[in-house]
Amino acid sequence: MTDTGDRYGKHVVRIHVSAPEPMALYRCTAGEQGLIDGLVEAFFGEVNERLHTAAGELAAAPTTGAPEPLWHAELHRIAYAFSAVAHGHPHLLPVVATRPLAVPVARRPAPLLQLTEHILAVLFRAGFGEATTLTLHRAFVAWILGCRLVDGRQVVDDPEEPDPALRLGLHQLPAAAYPRLRALVPRMAEYDGEQEMTGGLDSLLGRMPRAPLDAFYGGSAP
Repeated sequence: MTDTGDRYGKHVVRIHVSAPEPMALYRCTAGEQGLIDGLVEAFFGEVNERLHTAAGELAAAPTTGAPEPLWHAELHRIAYAFSAVAHGHPHLLPVVATRPLAVPVARRPAPLLQLTEHILAVLFRAGFGEATTLTLHRAFVAWILGCRLVDGRQVVDDPEEPDPALRLGLHQLPAAAYPRLRALVPRMAEYDGEQEMTGGLDSLLGRMPRAPLDAFYGGSAP
């Protein structure tokens, strides 16, 4: 279903009436909301599949400084799995980010709840209490999702154009009205989503409280 979402994800809230294939899929689901829920479920199912396939393979730890706590490494692994799926299905990301907020927690797709349980288990087994676990979970999810959304917002206007301003279409903005935005064009063109996400996640984890136990269950989902 994610393949269909890639083709129609950016139109998923307003189904293409003129296209028979998405409408056929629409009729096979419980209406428009059922289609959206199916796409979200497929997305997080792929994230979980990646995690289970590579169970036990923690993300590479830094080569310098103190060894990375195992719970840090597992959060990195989860972030990389989510990022890889988001990169493969970019048009689904806005739906993935917003649809779960529109339904009660208990009615969210099972793969999303399973991933949430996985993250919570990482934090609980590191020794954090309930309040701290919720705070850390929210910070982690907000950073990863926010990075992916920011990474995906720079839609290329002309892929064949070598000049960054022309490629992003920013030459259409008056320089006098948007001098700072125009000045940042080269930086925007050099934006590395993976590097930005990893650097920010390292900074976020470095500011998290020290885990009381630093025990970890081995990388496999509970």
